[in-house]
Amino acid sequence: MTAIRVVLADDQALVRRGFRLILDDAPDITVVGEAADGQAALAAAARHDPDVVLMDIRMPSLDGLAATRRLTATTNTRVLVLTTYDLDEYVYEALRAGASGFLLKDTPPEQLAPAVRVVAAGDALLAPSVTRRLITEFARRPARADAATDALAGLTDRERDTLRMLARGLSNTEIATLLGVSDTTVKTHLSKVFAKLGLRDRVQAVVFAYEAGFVRAGQS
Repeated sequence: MTAIRVVLADDQALVRRGFRLILDDAPDITVVGEAADGQAALAAAARHDPDVVLMDIRMPSLDGLAATRRLTATTNTRVLVLTTYDLDEYVYEALRAGASGFLLKDTPPEQLAPAVRVVAAGDALLAPSVTRRLITEFARRPARADAATDALAGLTDRERDTLRMLARGLSNTEIATLLGVSDTTVKTHLSKVFAKLGLRDRVQAVVFAYEAGFVRAGQS
């Protein structure tokens, strides 16, 4: 099995050391580089081609949000944002920037390696507190009226149903049960949704659905 390659980006050396010690205990994860700011994170990603970057938000030179935006726009590397800050603006902007996961630094150490595996596998990962804040933020912001409406028109009815359920937080298995189809079929629907809407993963799909007004916070 090929090890998951990880770059650690945080301006505190002690924090990076702690992350490295935790991840070094995982036989399927290899820390291939470290960075103390956003610019160094981009350079490390270019040098090591990691599967995942653990990205802090507040860093000198270039902050984690800007670094995430550049990284996800030009590479297939996935970003797991891990920070002490859980303010709404950071949650929302990190996910809009293309992050595939968002965890707080008070997350139990034993959950870090599983989080890296989830993100590396192409799935999305959000702490429960982050999800609540994200939905609150969506409820506060007006829906966008732009090309999103035209893009949504290109989805089939079943693809729209799948996107709606995904945005409400349902798992593939839960969606499959409600639609009366297999998990594999749900994955196929989601792949088509991502391709038609130009999205890379579940997180971007959720953000898109709420921003476009396709799903609204509080809807059943």
